Amino acid sequence: MGMTIEGLGKFGVWGHSSAFTPESARELETLGYGTLWLGGSPAAELAEVDPLLAATENLSIGTSVVNIWSAPAEQVAESFHRIEAKFPGRFVLGVGAGHPEHTDVYRKPYDALVDYLDELDGAGVPQQRRALAALGPRVLELARDRTAGALPYLTTAEHTRQAREILGVDALLVAEHKVLLDTDPERARATARPRVEFYLNLKNYVSNLKRLGFSDEDVAFPGSDRLIDALALHGTADQVADSLVAHLAAGADQVAIQVVSADSLADLRALAPALAERI
Repeated sequence: MGMTIEGLGKFGVWGHSSAFTPESARELETLGYGTLWLGGSPAAELAEVDPLLAATENLSIGTSVVNIWSAPAEQVAESFHRIEAKFPGRFVLGVGAGHPEHTDVYRKPYDALVDYLDELDGAGVPQQRRALAALGPRVLELARDRTAGALPYLTTAEHTRQAREILGVDALLVAEHKVLLDTDPERARATARPRVEFYLNLKNYVSNLKRLGFSDEDVAFPGSDRLIDALALHGTADQVADSLVAHLAAGADQVAIQVVSADSLADLRALAPALAERI
C-alpha cells in the first residue's frame, strides 16, 4: 500500500518523540492535524509509534528523523514492517544523517545515506513510504530519486519554493516551522531564541540559512531578531496561520508545526480553527 500525500493532511505537528501521548494524539487528530512527526532521533525499535496509531483512527505518524548513525537500518526495517502490519499505510519513515558535530563516526554523510537507503531497499521498505531530511540541493535530489520526498527543518517559505523546484511536482515536501502564539515580539523572541540558537552552531543549517539570504551577522550566535522572527513565527493565531500557509503556496504538501511555547497543546488548539479556514 503506497503512501498518499493527501492522507497526510495540510498541517501536521512536529514534536520530540517523547512529547506525544495517546490522549494528545487523539485530540490533535480531532483538531484536524493530519500527521504527528516524531523528532529527537527515535530509537530503531520505534516503540513510540504503535500506541499513538492505536489511539487514533486516521492520523499518520512519521519520524523526523531516525538518525542513520544511531539506528541500524536492519532494525529500523523490522520496526517498519511491524508497524505496517498493524496499521497499514499510516506510518512514514523519515531518516537523516544528523549533524557532524554530534558523532565521532560521521563521515561522508551523502554516501552513508545512499548505503542506508540501499539497506532499506534490501529489507523491503518501500521507497514511497520513506522520506529524507534534506536541505541542500544534492540531498534534495537524493530524496526525490530514492524516497517519497523531503523533510526540511528550520527553513523558510523561500527554501520551500527552491526545494520544490529541485524535487519536481510529484515528490512529498513537508516543511517544519516553529511557532508560538505571543503578540509581544520581545517576549516571543526570548522564548524562541533558545530553540533556534542551538542550530547556529551546526554547519549544515548555517550554510542553508546563508543560501536563503541571511547574513553572517544574522546567523552569528545567538541569531539576529530578523532571523528569529523568520524561523519562529509569532503573533496572533491568524497572523501565524497566514505565515504557515506561505509554505503551501510555495509548494509544500504539508507544514509540520513545532510549537515552542510552554503549553504547546494550548497553542495548537488555538491555531486549529485559523488553519482550517485557510485550507
